[in-house]
Amino acid sequence: MSKIKMTTPLVEMDGDEMTRVIWQMIKDILIYPYVDLKSEYYDLGLKHRDETDDKVTVEASNATLKYGVAVKCATITPNAQRVEEYSLKEMWKSPNGTIRAILDGTVFRAPIIVKGITPYIPTWTKPITIARHAYGDVYKNTEMQVPSNSKCELVCTDESGNETRRTIHDFGESGGIIQGIHNTDASIRSFAKSCFNYALDAKQDLWFATKDTISKQYDHRFKDIFAEIFEAEYKEKFKEAGITYFYTLIDDAVARVIRSEGGYIWACKNYDGDVMSDMVATAYGSLAMMTSVLVSPDGVYEYEAAHGTVQRHYYKHLKGEETSTNSCATLFAWTGALRKRGELDKNAELCDFADKLEKAVIDTIESGIMTGDLYLLSSLPQKKKVNTEDFLKAVAVTLDALM
Repeated sequence: MSKIKMTTPLVEMDGDEMTRVIWQMIKDILIYPYVDLKSEYYDLGLKHRDETDDKVTVEASNATLKYGVAVKCATITPNAQRVEEYSLKEMWKSPNGTIRAILDGTVFRAPIIVKGITPYIPTWTKPITIARHAYGDVYKNTEMQVPSNSKCELVCTDESGNETRRTIHDFGESGGIIQGIHNTDASIRSFAKSCFNYALDAKQDLWFATKDTISKQYDHRFKDIFAEIFEAEYKEKFKEAGITYFYTLIDDAVARVIRSEGGYIWACKNYDGDVMSDMVATAYGSLAMMTSVLVSPDGVYEYEAAHGTVQRHYYKHLKGEETSTNSCATLFAWTGALRKRGELDKNAELCDFADKLEKAVIDTIESGIMTGDLYLLSSLPQKKKVNTEDFLKAVAVTLDALM
């Protein structure tokens, strides 16, 4: 069989630890035999980020803006222990944070559903996609401890030097803590447009929720911007697509989500999205079965797995011990990127390959061949636990039959 040709490269960002090992296995076993892969490669492994003073992350992000599609391996965000382990020059920032800031993107996470793994919420028969606003709020906060008998204020100084003051709290003898958070209209607009565009692309209803009844300016600003953009730019498009936009309070949204069957996109502010994406991932069975894509408002896509670098398995791998690491989310990062590259380039053959590779992954698991984490969760009567590489080889056998 002749290999599928690509006309435009995608950006490939390599990563760290066990996911880096799996990254190469996926290419060797499931991509190179079928696709004449064109990629612009960037090594975002921690050692290389340190060697380049993290300039490689910026370069990879700018390349993604240029080509429109990227696929990223999981990477280490170093803490003090990692600084010592890798003898780093400094404690480098999260590469995901850098990429999100440059792409001005929103993170969309959705579960991979397979037979035999029943969600902890049994009504969830369709995937729920979490859209997380990846800017501001508590993640860009300023905070301090407050000594007793202090008065804390919000102070805004405009361009003319005029001050507006609001009292936060007059502290008594106990003292306390304060926190300042912010967001920008520009970032909220980008978030809204990314969500509306993704919903149209996926042909799924979009839900959005904040706590605007309590946060009458901060959260209400999110609600108003979403409503303004929807009415002006997306109302007719949603009607033509047969989908809806729905706003409610966050506590009402949680209750509705628990009672639902899934099959929609749930847009959340930064902290809500952080928490709810992990809740949804766990409820569907496994973080290793969770896809993740960063989407910019102007249509740039960066695909990755929702999980980390699987450090514990990597240390076993270094000792020569067998591992049974779930590669599904990383595989679906590759299929997502290849499909989007095919869509943008009108390369139907590449899109078809991505579809068949995803089907091969699901069919392999549903046939009973799976990694250890899924083996513990699966209710299939006939199931077999296999190691990391053997699972990918089993997917290749299934894929060959589909091709």
